[in-house]
Amino acid sequence: MKRIMLAIIPALLLAAGLSRAEAPAGCESLPDLVKSAQENNPELKSSDARWQMFASKAKQASALEDPMLMLKLQNLVVRQPTSFDKDPQTAKVIGITQQLPFWGKRAIRQEVAQYEAESYKWAIEERKLELSRMVKETCYQLWSVGKQLEIVDKNLKILTDFVTIAESKYSVGQGVQQDIYKAGLEKSKMLDMQITLRQQRKSLEANLNYLLYRPGTATVGIIADFTLPEVSQTVEQLNRAALENRPQIKSLLSLTNKAQASHRLAQKEFYPDFNLSFEFMFREESMNDPGFNMYSLGVTFNLPFQQEKRRAMLAESTAETGMAAEELNALKNTIAYTVNDTLAQMDRRRKLVELYKRGIIPQAEQSLESAVISYRVNKVDFLTLLDNRMNLFNYERELYESQAEYMMQLARLEAAVGMELH
Repeated sequence: MKRIMLAIIPALLLAAGLSRAEAPAGCESLPDLVKSAQENNPELKSSDARWQMFASKAKQASALEDPMLMLKLQNLVVRQPTSFDKDPQTAKVIGITQQLPFWGKRAIRQEVAQYEAESYKWAIEERKLELSRMVKETCYQLWSVGKQLEIVDKNLKILTDFVTIAESKYSVGQGVQQDIYKAGLEKSKMLDMQITLRQQRKSLEANLNYLLYRPGTATVGIIADFTLPEVSQTVEQLNRAALENRPQIKSLLSLTNKAQASHRLAQKEFYPDFNLSFEFMFREESMNDPGFNMYSLGVTFNLPFQQEKRRAMLAESTAETGMAAEELNALKNTIAYTVNDTLAQMDRRRKLVELYKRGIIPQAEQSLESAVISYRVNKVDFLTLLDNRMNLFNYERELYESQAEYMMQLARLEAAVGMELH
């Protein structure tokens, strides 16, 4: 029994502290993962193609309609359909017509199309921000799960040793059978946690591969350790930065400008469009008529009598302007809330990390070390030793979760503001 205790107790003391080994080679580079996602993600490519489509539409918006060429034989005599000299009114006619919208309509149509295309351009940048946030969140979750699996593996070995100690003490009449069952139960719970964490890691790896547009079975490397960066900007500075940098705000501003241009275009619809025409008639001498060639010039225009239709167009553009403006206000309100809430969450997580690192975990390590020594001389029971070990395990897990959550909140804050903050 003494030999077993002498062999196991030092191992327990050595395992009491947190593992601070350097990250092994072959770690994933977070900036490279984000870049890969932005280059390969098919949804982003689809958004880019949509922008190109609307940019091409903008080039078409101000173009004139094609001119119409007209060829006709005019006033032919039915009894002699191939003769052009039997009647002085007979002529070969060539003409051309061109439709011209009212002054200013073409420029406004191009303006509307350009603003719409611009909104899709900023939508691409917004999607990049969102994709970057999702990649970062997934990576930090992977890091947390990996760290938890490490301490689960470590504690499984320790609990196996605990079971051995409990069985050995029970076999020589120094322990109770309940200690064996309790250690075995904790080990089973740890195995259950290990199974769950491994499933979570596979799901997170599949999600990361999905975001990177890689095969679902592609290997994901180790996520490197990190330090918690501080956000030096104030709430007011972050809100101003969001107004300047957030692509979605710029997209909504473009839609607001588009709606205002559409309103001006609707006002122009109360004025007529024009159709210019030119005809040239080739005539031949007939019936004492010298057969001089002739030409005609003309202009036609629509009469904008359908006032109800045009008033509805004005109402539509007014509603569109109001909708875009209120969507912009709603986004600004959401950003302000997100900035305040995220900073509060980050502050809480940072304080928890400091508390775990400098207070709770060192104290739990000392408590475990004291329990191990006391158990060795039979001053505390086995359950006290086991509880101290499990407490330290839980605090280690909460430390890693808080570190990962801090970085995930930082990624959300960067997405809300539209810029890197560290």
